[in-house]
Amino acid sequence: MALWDKAKAEFIDIIEWTDDSSNTMVYRFPRYDNEIKYGAKLIVRQSQAAVFVNKGQIADIFPSGLYSLDTDNLPILSTLAGWKYGFHSPFKAEIYFVNLKNFTNLKWGTKNPLILRDPDFGPVRLRAFGTYVVKISDPSKFIREIVGTDGYFTLEKVTDQLRNLIITRFSDLLGDKNIPVTDLASRYDELSTVLTKIISPEFLEYGLDITKLLVENISLPTEVEEAMDKRSSMGVVGNLDDYFKFQSANAMEMAAKNPGGDAAAGVGMGMGFAMANQMVNSSIKSTPPPLPKIEEVVEYYIAEKGKKIGPLGLNAIIGNIREEKIKPDTLIWRQGLEVWQKAETLEELSAIFKSVPPPLPQN
Repeated sequence: MALWDKAKAEFIDIIEWTDDSSNTMVYRFPRYDNEIKYGAKLIVRQSQAAVFVNKGQIADIFPSGLYSLDTDNLPILSTLAGWKYGFHSPFKAEIYFVNLKNFTNLKWGTKNPLILRDPDFGPVRLRAFGTYVVKISDPSKFIREIVGTDGYFTLEKVTDQLRNLIITRFSDLLGDKNIPVTDLASRYDELSTVLTKIISPEFLEYGLDITKLLVENISLPTEVEEAMDKRSSMGVVGNLDDYFKFQSANAMEMAAKNPGGDAAAGVGMGMGFAMANQMVNSSIKSTPPPLPKIEEVVEYYIAEKGKKIGPLGLNAIIGNIREEKIKPDTLIWRQGLEVWQKAETLEELSAIFKSVPPPLPQN
C-alpha cells in the first residue's frame, strides 16, 4: 500500500483544495512523505491562502492564484531546503490551506446568569445572547497560535474559547456601564459596538478578525418582568374613574346590540358595578379639602390684688382654675370683652369651674 501511495504521488502535479464543508478553517494537503514535485502546479482559490511549512517553520505564504512551484516562486523555502541535485528533484514541505472566508452566524450566550446591581430593582440576574462573525486575518499567526500541527482544524475547536472571551468582556462591560435593566433594550447597538472594540485586539492575537458582533437579547428574571408588567399596566389604565366610564359605555353598546341575550344580564351586572364604583368615586373629592382653620391664639389677663397679670394662654388659665388659683369670682379679661368679668361667666371657662370639686367643708 505504501509503494502504491508513493507511485501515485509521482503522477500528481496539481495541488489544490476544494472545500465542501462550511466549518473547515485549515486543511493540510496530503502527500506521500510530504514530497512535492519540482514544477508542480499550486491552485489557491478565492478566500484561501496556502502556507508552506518546512521542518516546523513557516516558509512561504501564497494568496489566491495559480503558481508553478519552482525556485522563483519559493524563495524562502528554496533557501531553507537547499534543493540539491539542480533543484529538479522532489522537495519536502507541508502545505496548509487556510480558509479566509467569513464564518457567519456564530452563537454566543451566557451559560449561567450574570448577577448585576440595578438602581431600580437591586441585584438582578441577566442572561444575554447574540451572534458574531469571524475570519482568519493572519494565516501564519493562526497556525502558530491555534492550529499547531493539526491537519484538519474545524471551527468547533476554537468557538468555545472565543465564546468564553466574549461573555467575560460583556459581563465587565455591563458592570462598568451600570445601565438600568429597563433601558437595556434601547442600548443593544451601543453595547455591540463597544464590545466589538474591546475584544478585537484579543482576537487579533490569535490571527482572527471579528467583523461583526451583535447583542440580540438580554433577558430578565421572571419576577422582574412581572414587576415591569404591573407598572406598565398601571400606566395604561391611568385614571380609574375614566376607565370605569369607558367600560360602562362599552357595556351599554353591547346591550343595545343584543337586548334579549345573556349578554344583557352580564352587561347589567357590569354596569351596576361600574355605577357603584362611580358613586364611591364621586363621594370622594378629586381635590383635597381645604386645610382646617387655625384658631387665633387667645390671650387672657387676670386681676390679682389690684395688679394685672398676663398675658396667659387658655391652657395656663385652665391649669390655674384646677389648682384653684383662679376662682369663679376672679376678674378676667380677654379680647372681645368690653369690661372685666368674673371668670365663671366666660363661656369657655364655665364648664371648667363645674368640673372642679368644691372646697372641703370646714370642721
